[in-house]
Amino acid sequence: MLTNSEIAIFFEKVANLLEIDGANPFRIRAYRLAADTIKTLAHSAADMVNDNENITRLPGIGKDLAGQISEIVKTGALSRLETLEQKFSPELHQILKLPGLGPKKVRVLYEKLNICTLGALQEAAVQGKLQALPGFGAKTEQHILQELTLRSQGKARVSWAAAEPIVKSLITYLETEASITEIAVAGSFRRRKETVGDIDVLVAGQNPTAVIAHFVAFSPVERVLARGQTKSSVVLQSGLQIDLRIVARDSFGAALHYFTGSQRHNIAIRKLAHKKGLRINEYGAFKNGQPIAGRHEKDIYAALDMAFIEPELREDRGEIKAALAKRLPELINPQDICGDLHCHTIDSDGFNTIEEMVRAAKKKKYQYLAVSNHTWGHPYVHGLDPEETLTLIKKIDQINQKLDGLTLLKSMEVDILEDGSLDLPEQVLKALDFTVCSIHAELNLDRTKQTERIIRAMDNPYFTILGHPSGQLINQKAGDKVDMPRIIEAARQRGCFLELNANPDRLDLNDTYCRIAKENKVLIAISTDAHRIGQLDYMRLGVGQARRGWLEANDVLNTRSLEQLKRLFNRGSQQM
Repeated sequence: MLTNSEIAIFFEKVANLLEIDGANPFRIRAYRLAADTIKTLAHSAADMVNDNENITRLPGIGKDLAGQISEIVKTGALSRLETLEQKFSPELHQILKLPGLGPKKVRVLYEKLNICTLGALQEAAVQGKLQALPGFGAKTEQHILQELTLRSQGKARVSWAAAEPIVKSLITYLETEASITEIAVAGSFRRRKETVGDIDVLVAGQNPTAVIAHFVAFSPVERVLARGQTKSSVVLQSGLQIDLRIVARDSFGAALHYFTGSQRHNIAIRKLAHKKGLRINEYGAFKNGQPIAGRHEKDIYAALDMAFIEPELREDRGEIKAALAKRLPELINPQDICGDLHCHTIDSDGFNTIEEMVRAAKKKKYQYLAVSNHTWGHPYVHGLDPEETLTLIKKIDQINQKLDGLTLLKSMEVDILEDGSLDLPEQVLKALDFTVCSIHAELNLDRTKQTERIIRAMDNPYFTILGHPSGQLINQKAGDKVDMPRIIEAARQRGCFLELNANPDRLDLNDTYCRIAKENKVLIAISTDAHRIGQLDYMRLGVGQARRGWLEANDVLNTRSLEQLKRLFNRGSQQM
């Protein structure tokens, strides 16, 4: 049975090909909304079809799209997609997976150079034809060549969030093999890196032959790379490689530690073990040739007289020294979050009403939820002008009078204009509880100018939180257009905060900058930037990123109570 993510992929592909075809933007948007609705469903869309439930009650799903969902579930195909693929090429989907190549750029490739296959793209890049195209350039051309080389070697990377539903589906499938007694996912996925190259799965089982046969029969498998007695590697239809290893039960913990990595962490652990007269590998910890640990992962660290190190920290960035001194951070957990400080509603470019967002937030037991719609200077969406903003503020006040158990906070995602000014007049800013200030236009300023633009904005007394601070987009745009250490220092001096935007395409701040902010005592707001109720679940992705950045609950703004939060929103107040 198809998962929600697999169904959503059909609609994402249709939307991409329609955009390349120059179709009506509203039609494209309808497919993207449908994909997002299906991906964020808490239950199975396939079950809804099979149980004859009314799919049109789902947000953004009309009669036509409901029929297409039914077609996908019942046939495993979509005629609308097949028609588009006949017009172009199914391989365009592979081009769209390359970092930085969205539908708009792929349309340029198709229209200018008739490129619709990876081979044609590589040939054009080798010949230097891409850099002359609008929106490309020599740097983009070089990045495309590098990525094509990686993919030819089977080393393409996907976002953690894109890999997660695949991993869940695989684990659920593997658990149906009766001889398997233990399953764990290791590697960069377990360390929650922003992107993963492949997925490492460890299995303990009584019948290795049956386990391997079951594994390679997983329905999304496109080809089998290797099939041995204790290891098998496959490539899925999504392009993701899965490596499965069967390990002895008594070595399961040691194997989990070894294959979780990182490589630098493992090397440092082995060096430490050597100094203590021990040997540590994927089979266990040994002293004088005799095993002293291996069944449980925590015993590997205990054998070295050190605290257990959470997987997210295992990058050889000081965690071993901290573990030896028993001074590891007590990492933040999802239950520490008291509310979400950045969501959008139907009043701007969101897809749910304030009341619907409130009901979803209440289910999460939040104390508060901030409505942070866009302001009118946003270049791509309907932002609210000053009068519309004041009207929304009054509406929130009215809703708050009726609310019990949750408080709506009045915020806006205020655009930072090119000169560093904010996109709302002072009298409107003053009426807000706080602001999320972000850059959405003039993205190509040089690093110094972009940094100074943000710092000038921070000088405004109504600036509270810097939204998606570095501007990174996973697999699309690096967050290197600003001097982030300088911005963190400016935030510290001015009493401002930084956002960790939990949208899976952003995860911005990255782990390195989160740790620098922590060291500078600049609080981080983990926010979802949710545009619909299902996206409030992105919070756990943000928490995962925060854990990689060594953040504890006290390092995060929205672990505070409502009363503490309001005091912190007063610029210059002491952080708590």
